[in-house]
Amino acid sequence: MSLQVINGHKTKLCGVPSYWTQTKMRRAVGQYQLAKNEEPNPVVLSLTKTGVRVKTDLAFGKSTENYVGHQIVEPGQFVFTPRDFDATPILCGLSPTRGCISNLYMVFDVAEGIHPRFLEYYFWGLKHGYDYFSKLSHGMRYSFNREQFERIPLVFPDHAKQEEIVHFLDRETSRIDDLIAEKGNFIALLQEKRVAEVYHAVTNGLDADAPMKPSGANWLGDVPRHWDAIRLGVLFREADRRGDPDLPVLSVSIHNGVSSEEIADEDRARKVALSEDRSVYQGVMPGDLVYNMMRAWQGGFGAVATEGLVSPAYVVARPITDARTKFIELQLRTPQAVEEMRRYSKGIADFRMRLYWEHFRNVRVALPPLAEQDAILAKINRETSRIDGIIKETERSIELLKEKRSALITAVVTGKIDVRSAA
Repeated sequence: MSLQVINGHKTKLCGVPSYWTQTKMRRAVGQYQLAKNEEPNPVVLSLTKTGVRVKTDLAFGKSTENYVGHQIVEPGQFVFTPRDFDATPILCGLSPTRGCISNLYMVFDVAEGIHPRFLEYYFWGLKHGYDYFSKLSHGMRYSFNREQFERIPLVFPDHAKQEEIVHFLDRETSRIDDLIAEKGNFIALLQEKRVAEVYHAVTNGLDADAPMKPSGANWLGDVPRHWDAIRLGVLFREADRRGDPDLPVLSVSIHNGVSSEEIADEDRARKVALSEDRSVYQGVMPGDLVYNMMRAWQGGFGAVATEGLVSPAYVVARPITDARTKFIELQLRTPQAVEEMRRYSKGIADFRMRLYWEHFRNVRVALPPLAEQDAILAKINRETSRIDGIIKETERSIELLKEKRSALITAVVTGKIDVRSAA
């Protein structure tokens, strides 16, 4: 089975069973939806990775203040997106209810003789099996028009065979989806274990029998008696140093701390663009502690491992003791510490919350002797590396299952696999 591309957009599926019909997508369209919503408070629909769903949170995602003029979608009608194939995982779906949806989508009744669920699977087969839609798309929004949509190749057997295919794929994809869900739950448990291991190590140490004492900080609770509860202002001073413009610009992530290299151009396009004037950036040195004032309450902290530059919107703290900044970073990135950062941050709403140095320096942390900090860091590195390895292997197995799912759909909806022999 192959897909021929002729003159850019004229396409043809080769190797289709002789008893299947081969035509164009226009055959699948009964009638396009033309009706527009006139109600001020309609049921708003959204096309998601799992199909068409009622949008319950109108403040989430791409929304508008006025849905008058949006196209109506009736129960059972087909919704298809003809754009953003380079950046979105959504594609198509059948509407379970009446509502309205953006005029950017194509909405239509599926023609007689075409099983709607077969058509849905067929589109996913083209997307994942042939990467068809990204090849067809063009322009800034990676889109195509209705005329191009109607020229998409369509192959299908008789209606009874389509029903067999739908039942087969419903069963087999559900089985694969269940396996994926199980593995996803396993990863979630591993991630919880990772967080718990780190938190216990940086707040309780490695000796389970060590005598404990109150830390004096609610978020820390009791800590080993020989540890010191210290304000961050005793360990660090706010730094204000200019850096070499030739050094890499580092970032601070709420997930991974401070990067060790500059963000690649393709990734930076989705983030804040770099300033052309690199002299505005702050210089950072190994051992510095850096945090994003606006993301501190989400865990936007990190220890610097390499000399570089950071945004002038970040706070840079230079160490004035021999404490291990990495140990302090791990303590500050625990869920309990993140909540403490929220308490110290100032602002009228989450997206306006800021943690200023004058408040940050009063946060208390607990530190063991230097040798014990090193031992704890080494233990954390071993344990998290082991857990991360298992997570990576599990994620790879999930990707293989997704590839298997996509390949199965593509093969079945193009007649490469006969579901009667595969059942």
